[in-house]
Amino acid sequence: MSKAVVKTPEAPEAVGPYSQGIGANGLIFCSGQIPLDPQTGELVVGSIADQTRRCMQSLSAVLEAAGSSLEKMVKVTVYLADIADYAEFNDAYAAFVGDEPPARAAFAVSALPKGARVEVECVAVVD
Repeated sequence: MSKAVVKTPEAPEAVGPYSQGIGANGLIFCSGQIPLDPQTGELVVGSIADQTRRCMQSLSAVLEAAGSSLEKMVKVTVYLADIADYAEFNDAYAAFVGDEPPARAAFAVSALPKGARVEVECVAVVD
């Protein structure tokens, strides 16, 4: 099995000892993205919808750098700092996944890095 590190300036730098993504055996495993502006490294301030859009834009950038896309996601995991944000998250997320959304799990967690309200990770197929 070969492994390839995926890195792009279009997504935020990792805030710890991990890669933005790892490609292996025709799949891309994307690390969780919190809503950081890739240019400044600062948390996007705003609604859960604003933060969700930033997370999905960052995932899209990592996937594209690996030769994949949001349309090729097969599994998504979502972490919410407040489960009450679930409905608003879903509304923003739906705009990114189309008519054939990937499998998904969503969890409420006690806290996320840098005070983020949402974190999203995924696995996708690579062409």
